[in-house]
Amino acid sequence: MCYGAMLWSAALPAGRQGEVYHRYVLGVYDMLERLRQDFPQILIEGCCGGGGRFDGGMLYYTPQIWCSDDSDAIDRLRIQYGTSFCYPVSTMGAHVSAVPNEQNGRVTPLETRGTVAMSGAFGYEMDLSKCTEAEKQIIRQQIETYKARYALIHQGDNYRLANPFQNSGYTAWEQVSPDKREALVSVVLGCTHAAPPFRTLPLKGLDPKLNYQADGTGPLYSGAALMKAGWPLPQVPGDYQSFQFYFRAAR
Repeated sequence: MCYGAMLWSAALPAGRQGEVYHRYVLGVYDMLERLRQDFPQILIEGCCGGGGRFDGGMLYYTPQIWCSDDSDAIDRLRIQYGTSFCYPVSTMGAHVSAVPNEQNGRVTPLETRGTVAMSGAFGYEMDLSKCTEAEKQIIRQQIETYKARYALIHQGDNYRLANPFQNSGYTAWEQVSPDKREALVSVVLGCTHAAPPFRTLPLKGLDPKLNYQADGTGPLYSGAALMKAGWPLPQVPGDYQSFQFYFRAAR
């Protein structure tokens, strides 16, 4: 029986009430083990980590876990940044939700919500019937991009390029393929200001001897230059704008 933060069992004496939590967890593992054996193709998503359920034992049975009920894209920058220190991208459920956000009322561009959600197990939790045709087209493009970059996002090496707890100007992260020939760089800007400074973003994990092209167009840049001099960040008006850059090594 559970009541708030209190958990106890009438089947055990007072001196053994400490066993209840442990027995409960073992019971959950047993139930999930039987489900996995009977239905091996089912993907089960675990509950949010705020309840202390984001652990190695649960990941064996529920390899995808909902990081937090806070789905605001800007709050998620910090949530997913911190989670990435312990858990791979493929385990972090990350969804595009409607605006104004239910938790804090913030309005962020749909493109930015998609960029942030693509740093985890991507999905949507919104009423698509309320979307405009322009928004539906953006959603189609986001889904196509995620499918095309799925292996890179989930199996590549993840690099944190800018700390959202320390840098209010922008947050950035990068996924690099194991052979270092591909990289996806994601950037989310903070609040806009007049006369913003020119900024470059040094990348990580590239092969310094290879030459890379951004988004299939333009000149080639060496991996050494991209990691030392960096990639110039666009200057655009509006709060919480985002960008994704796909780099591929030349043949």
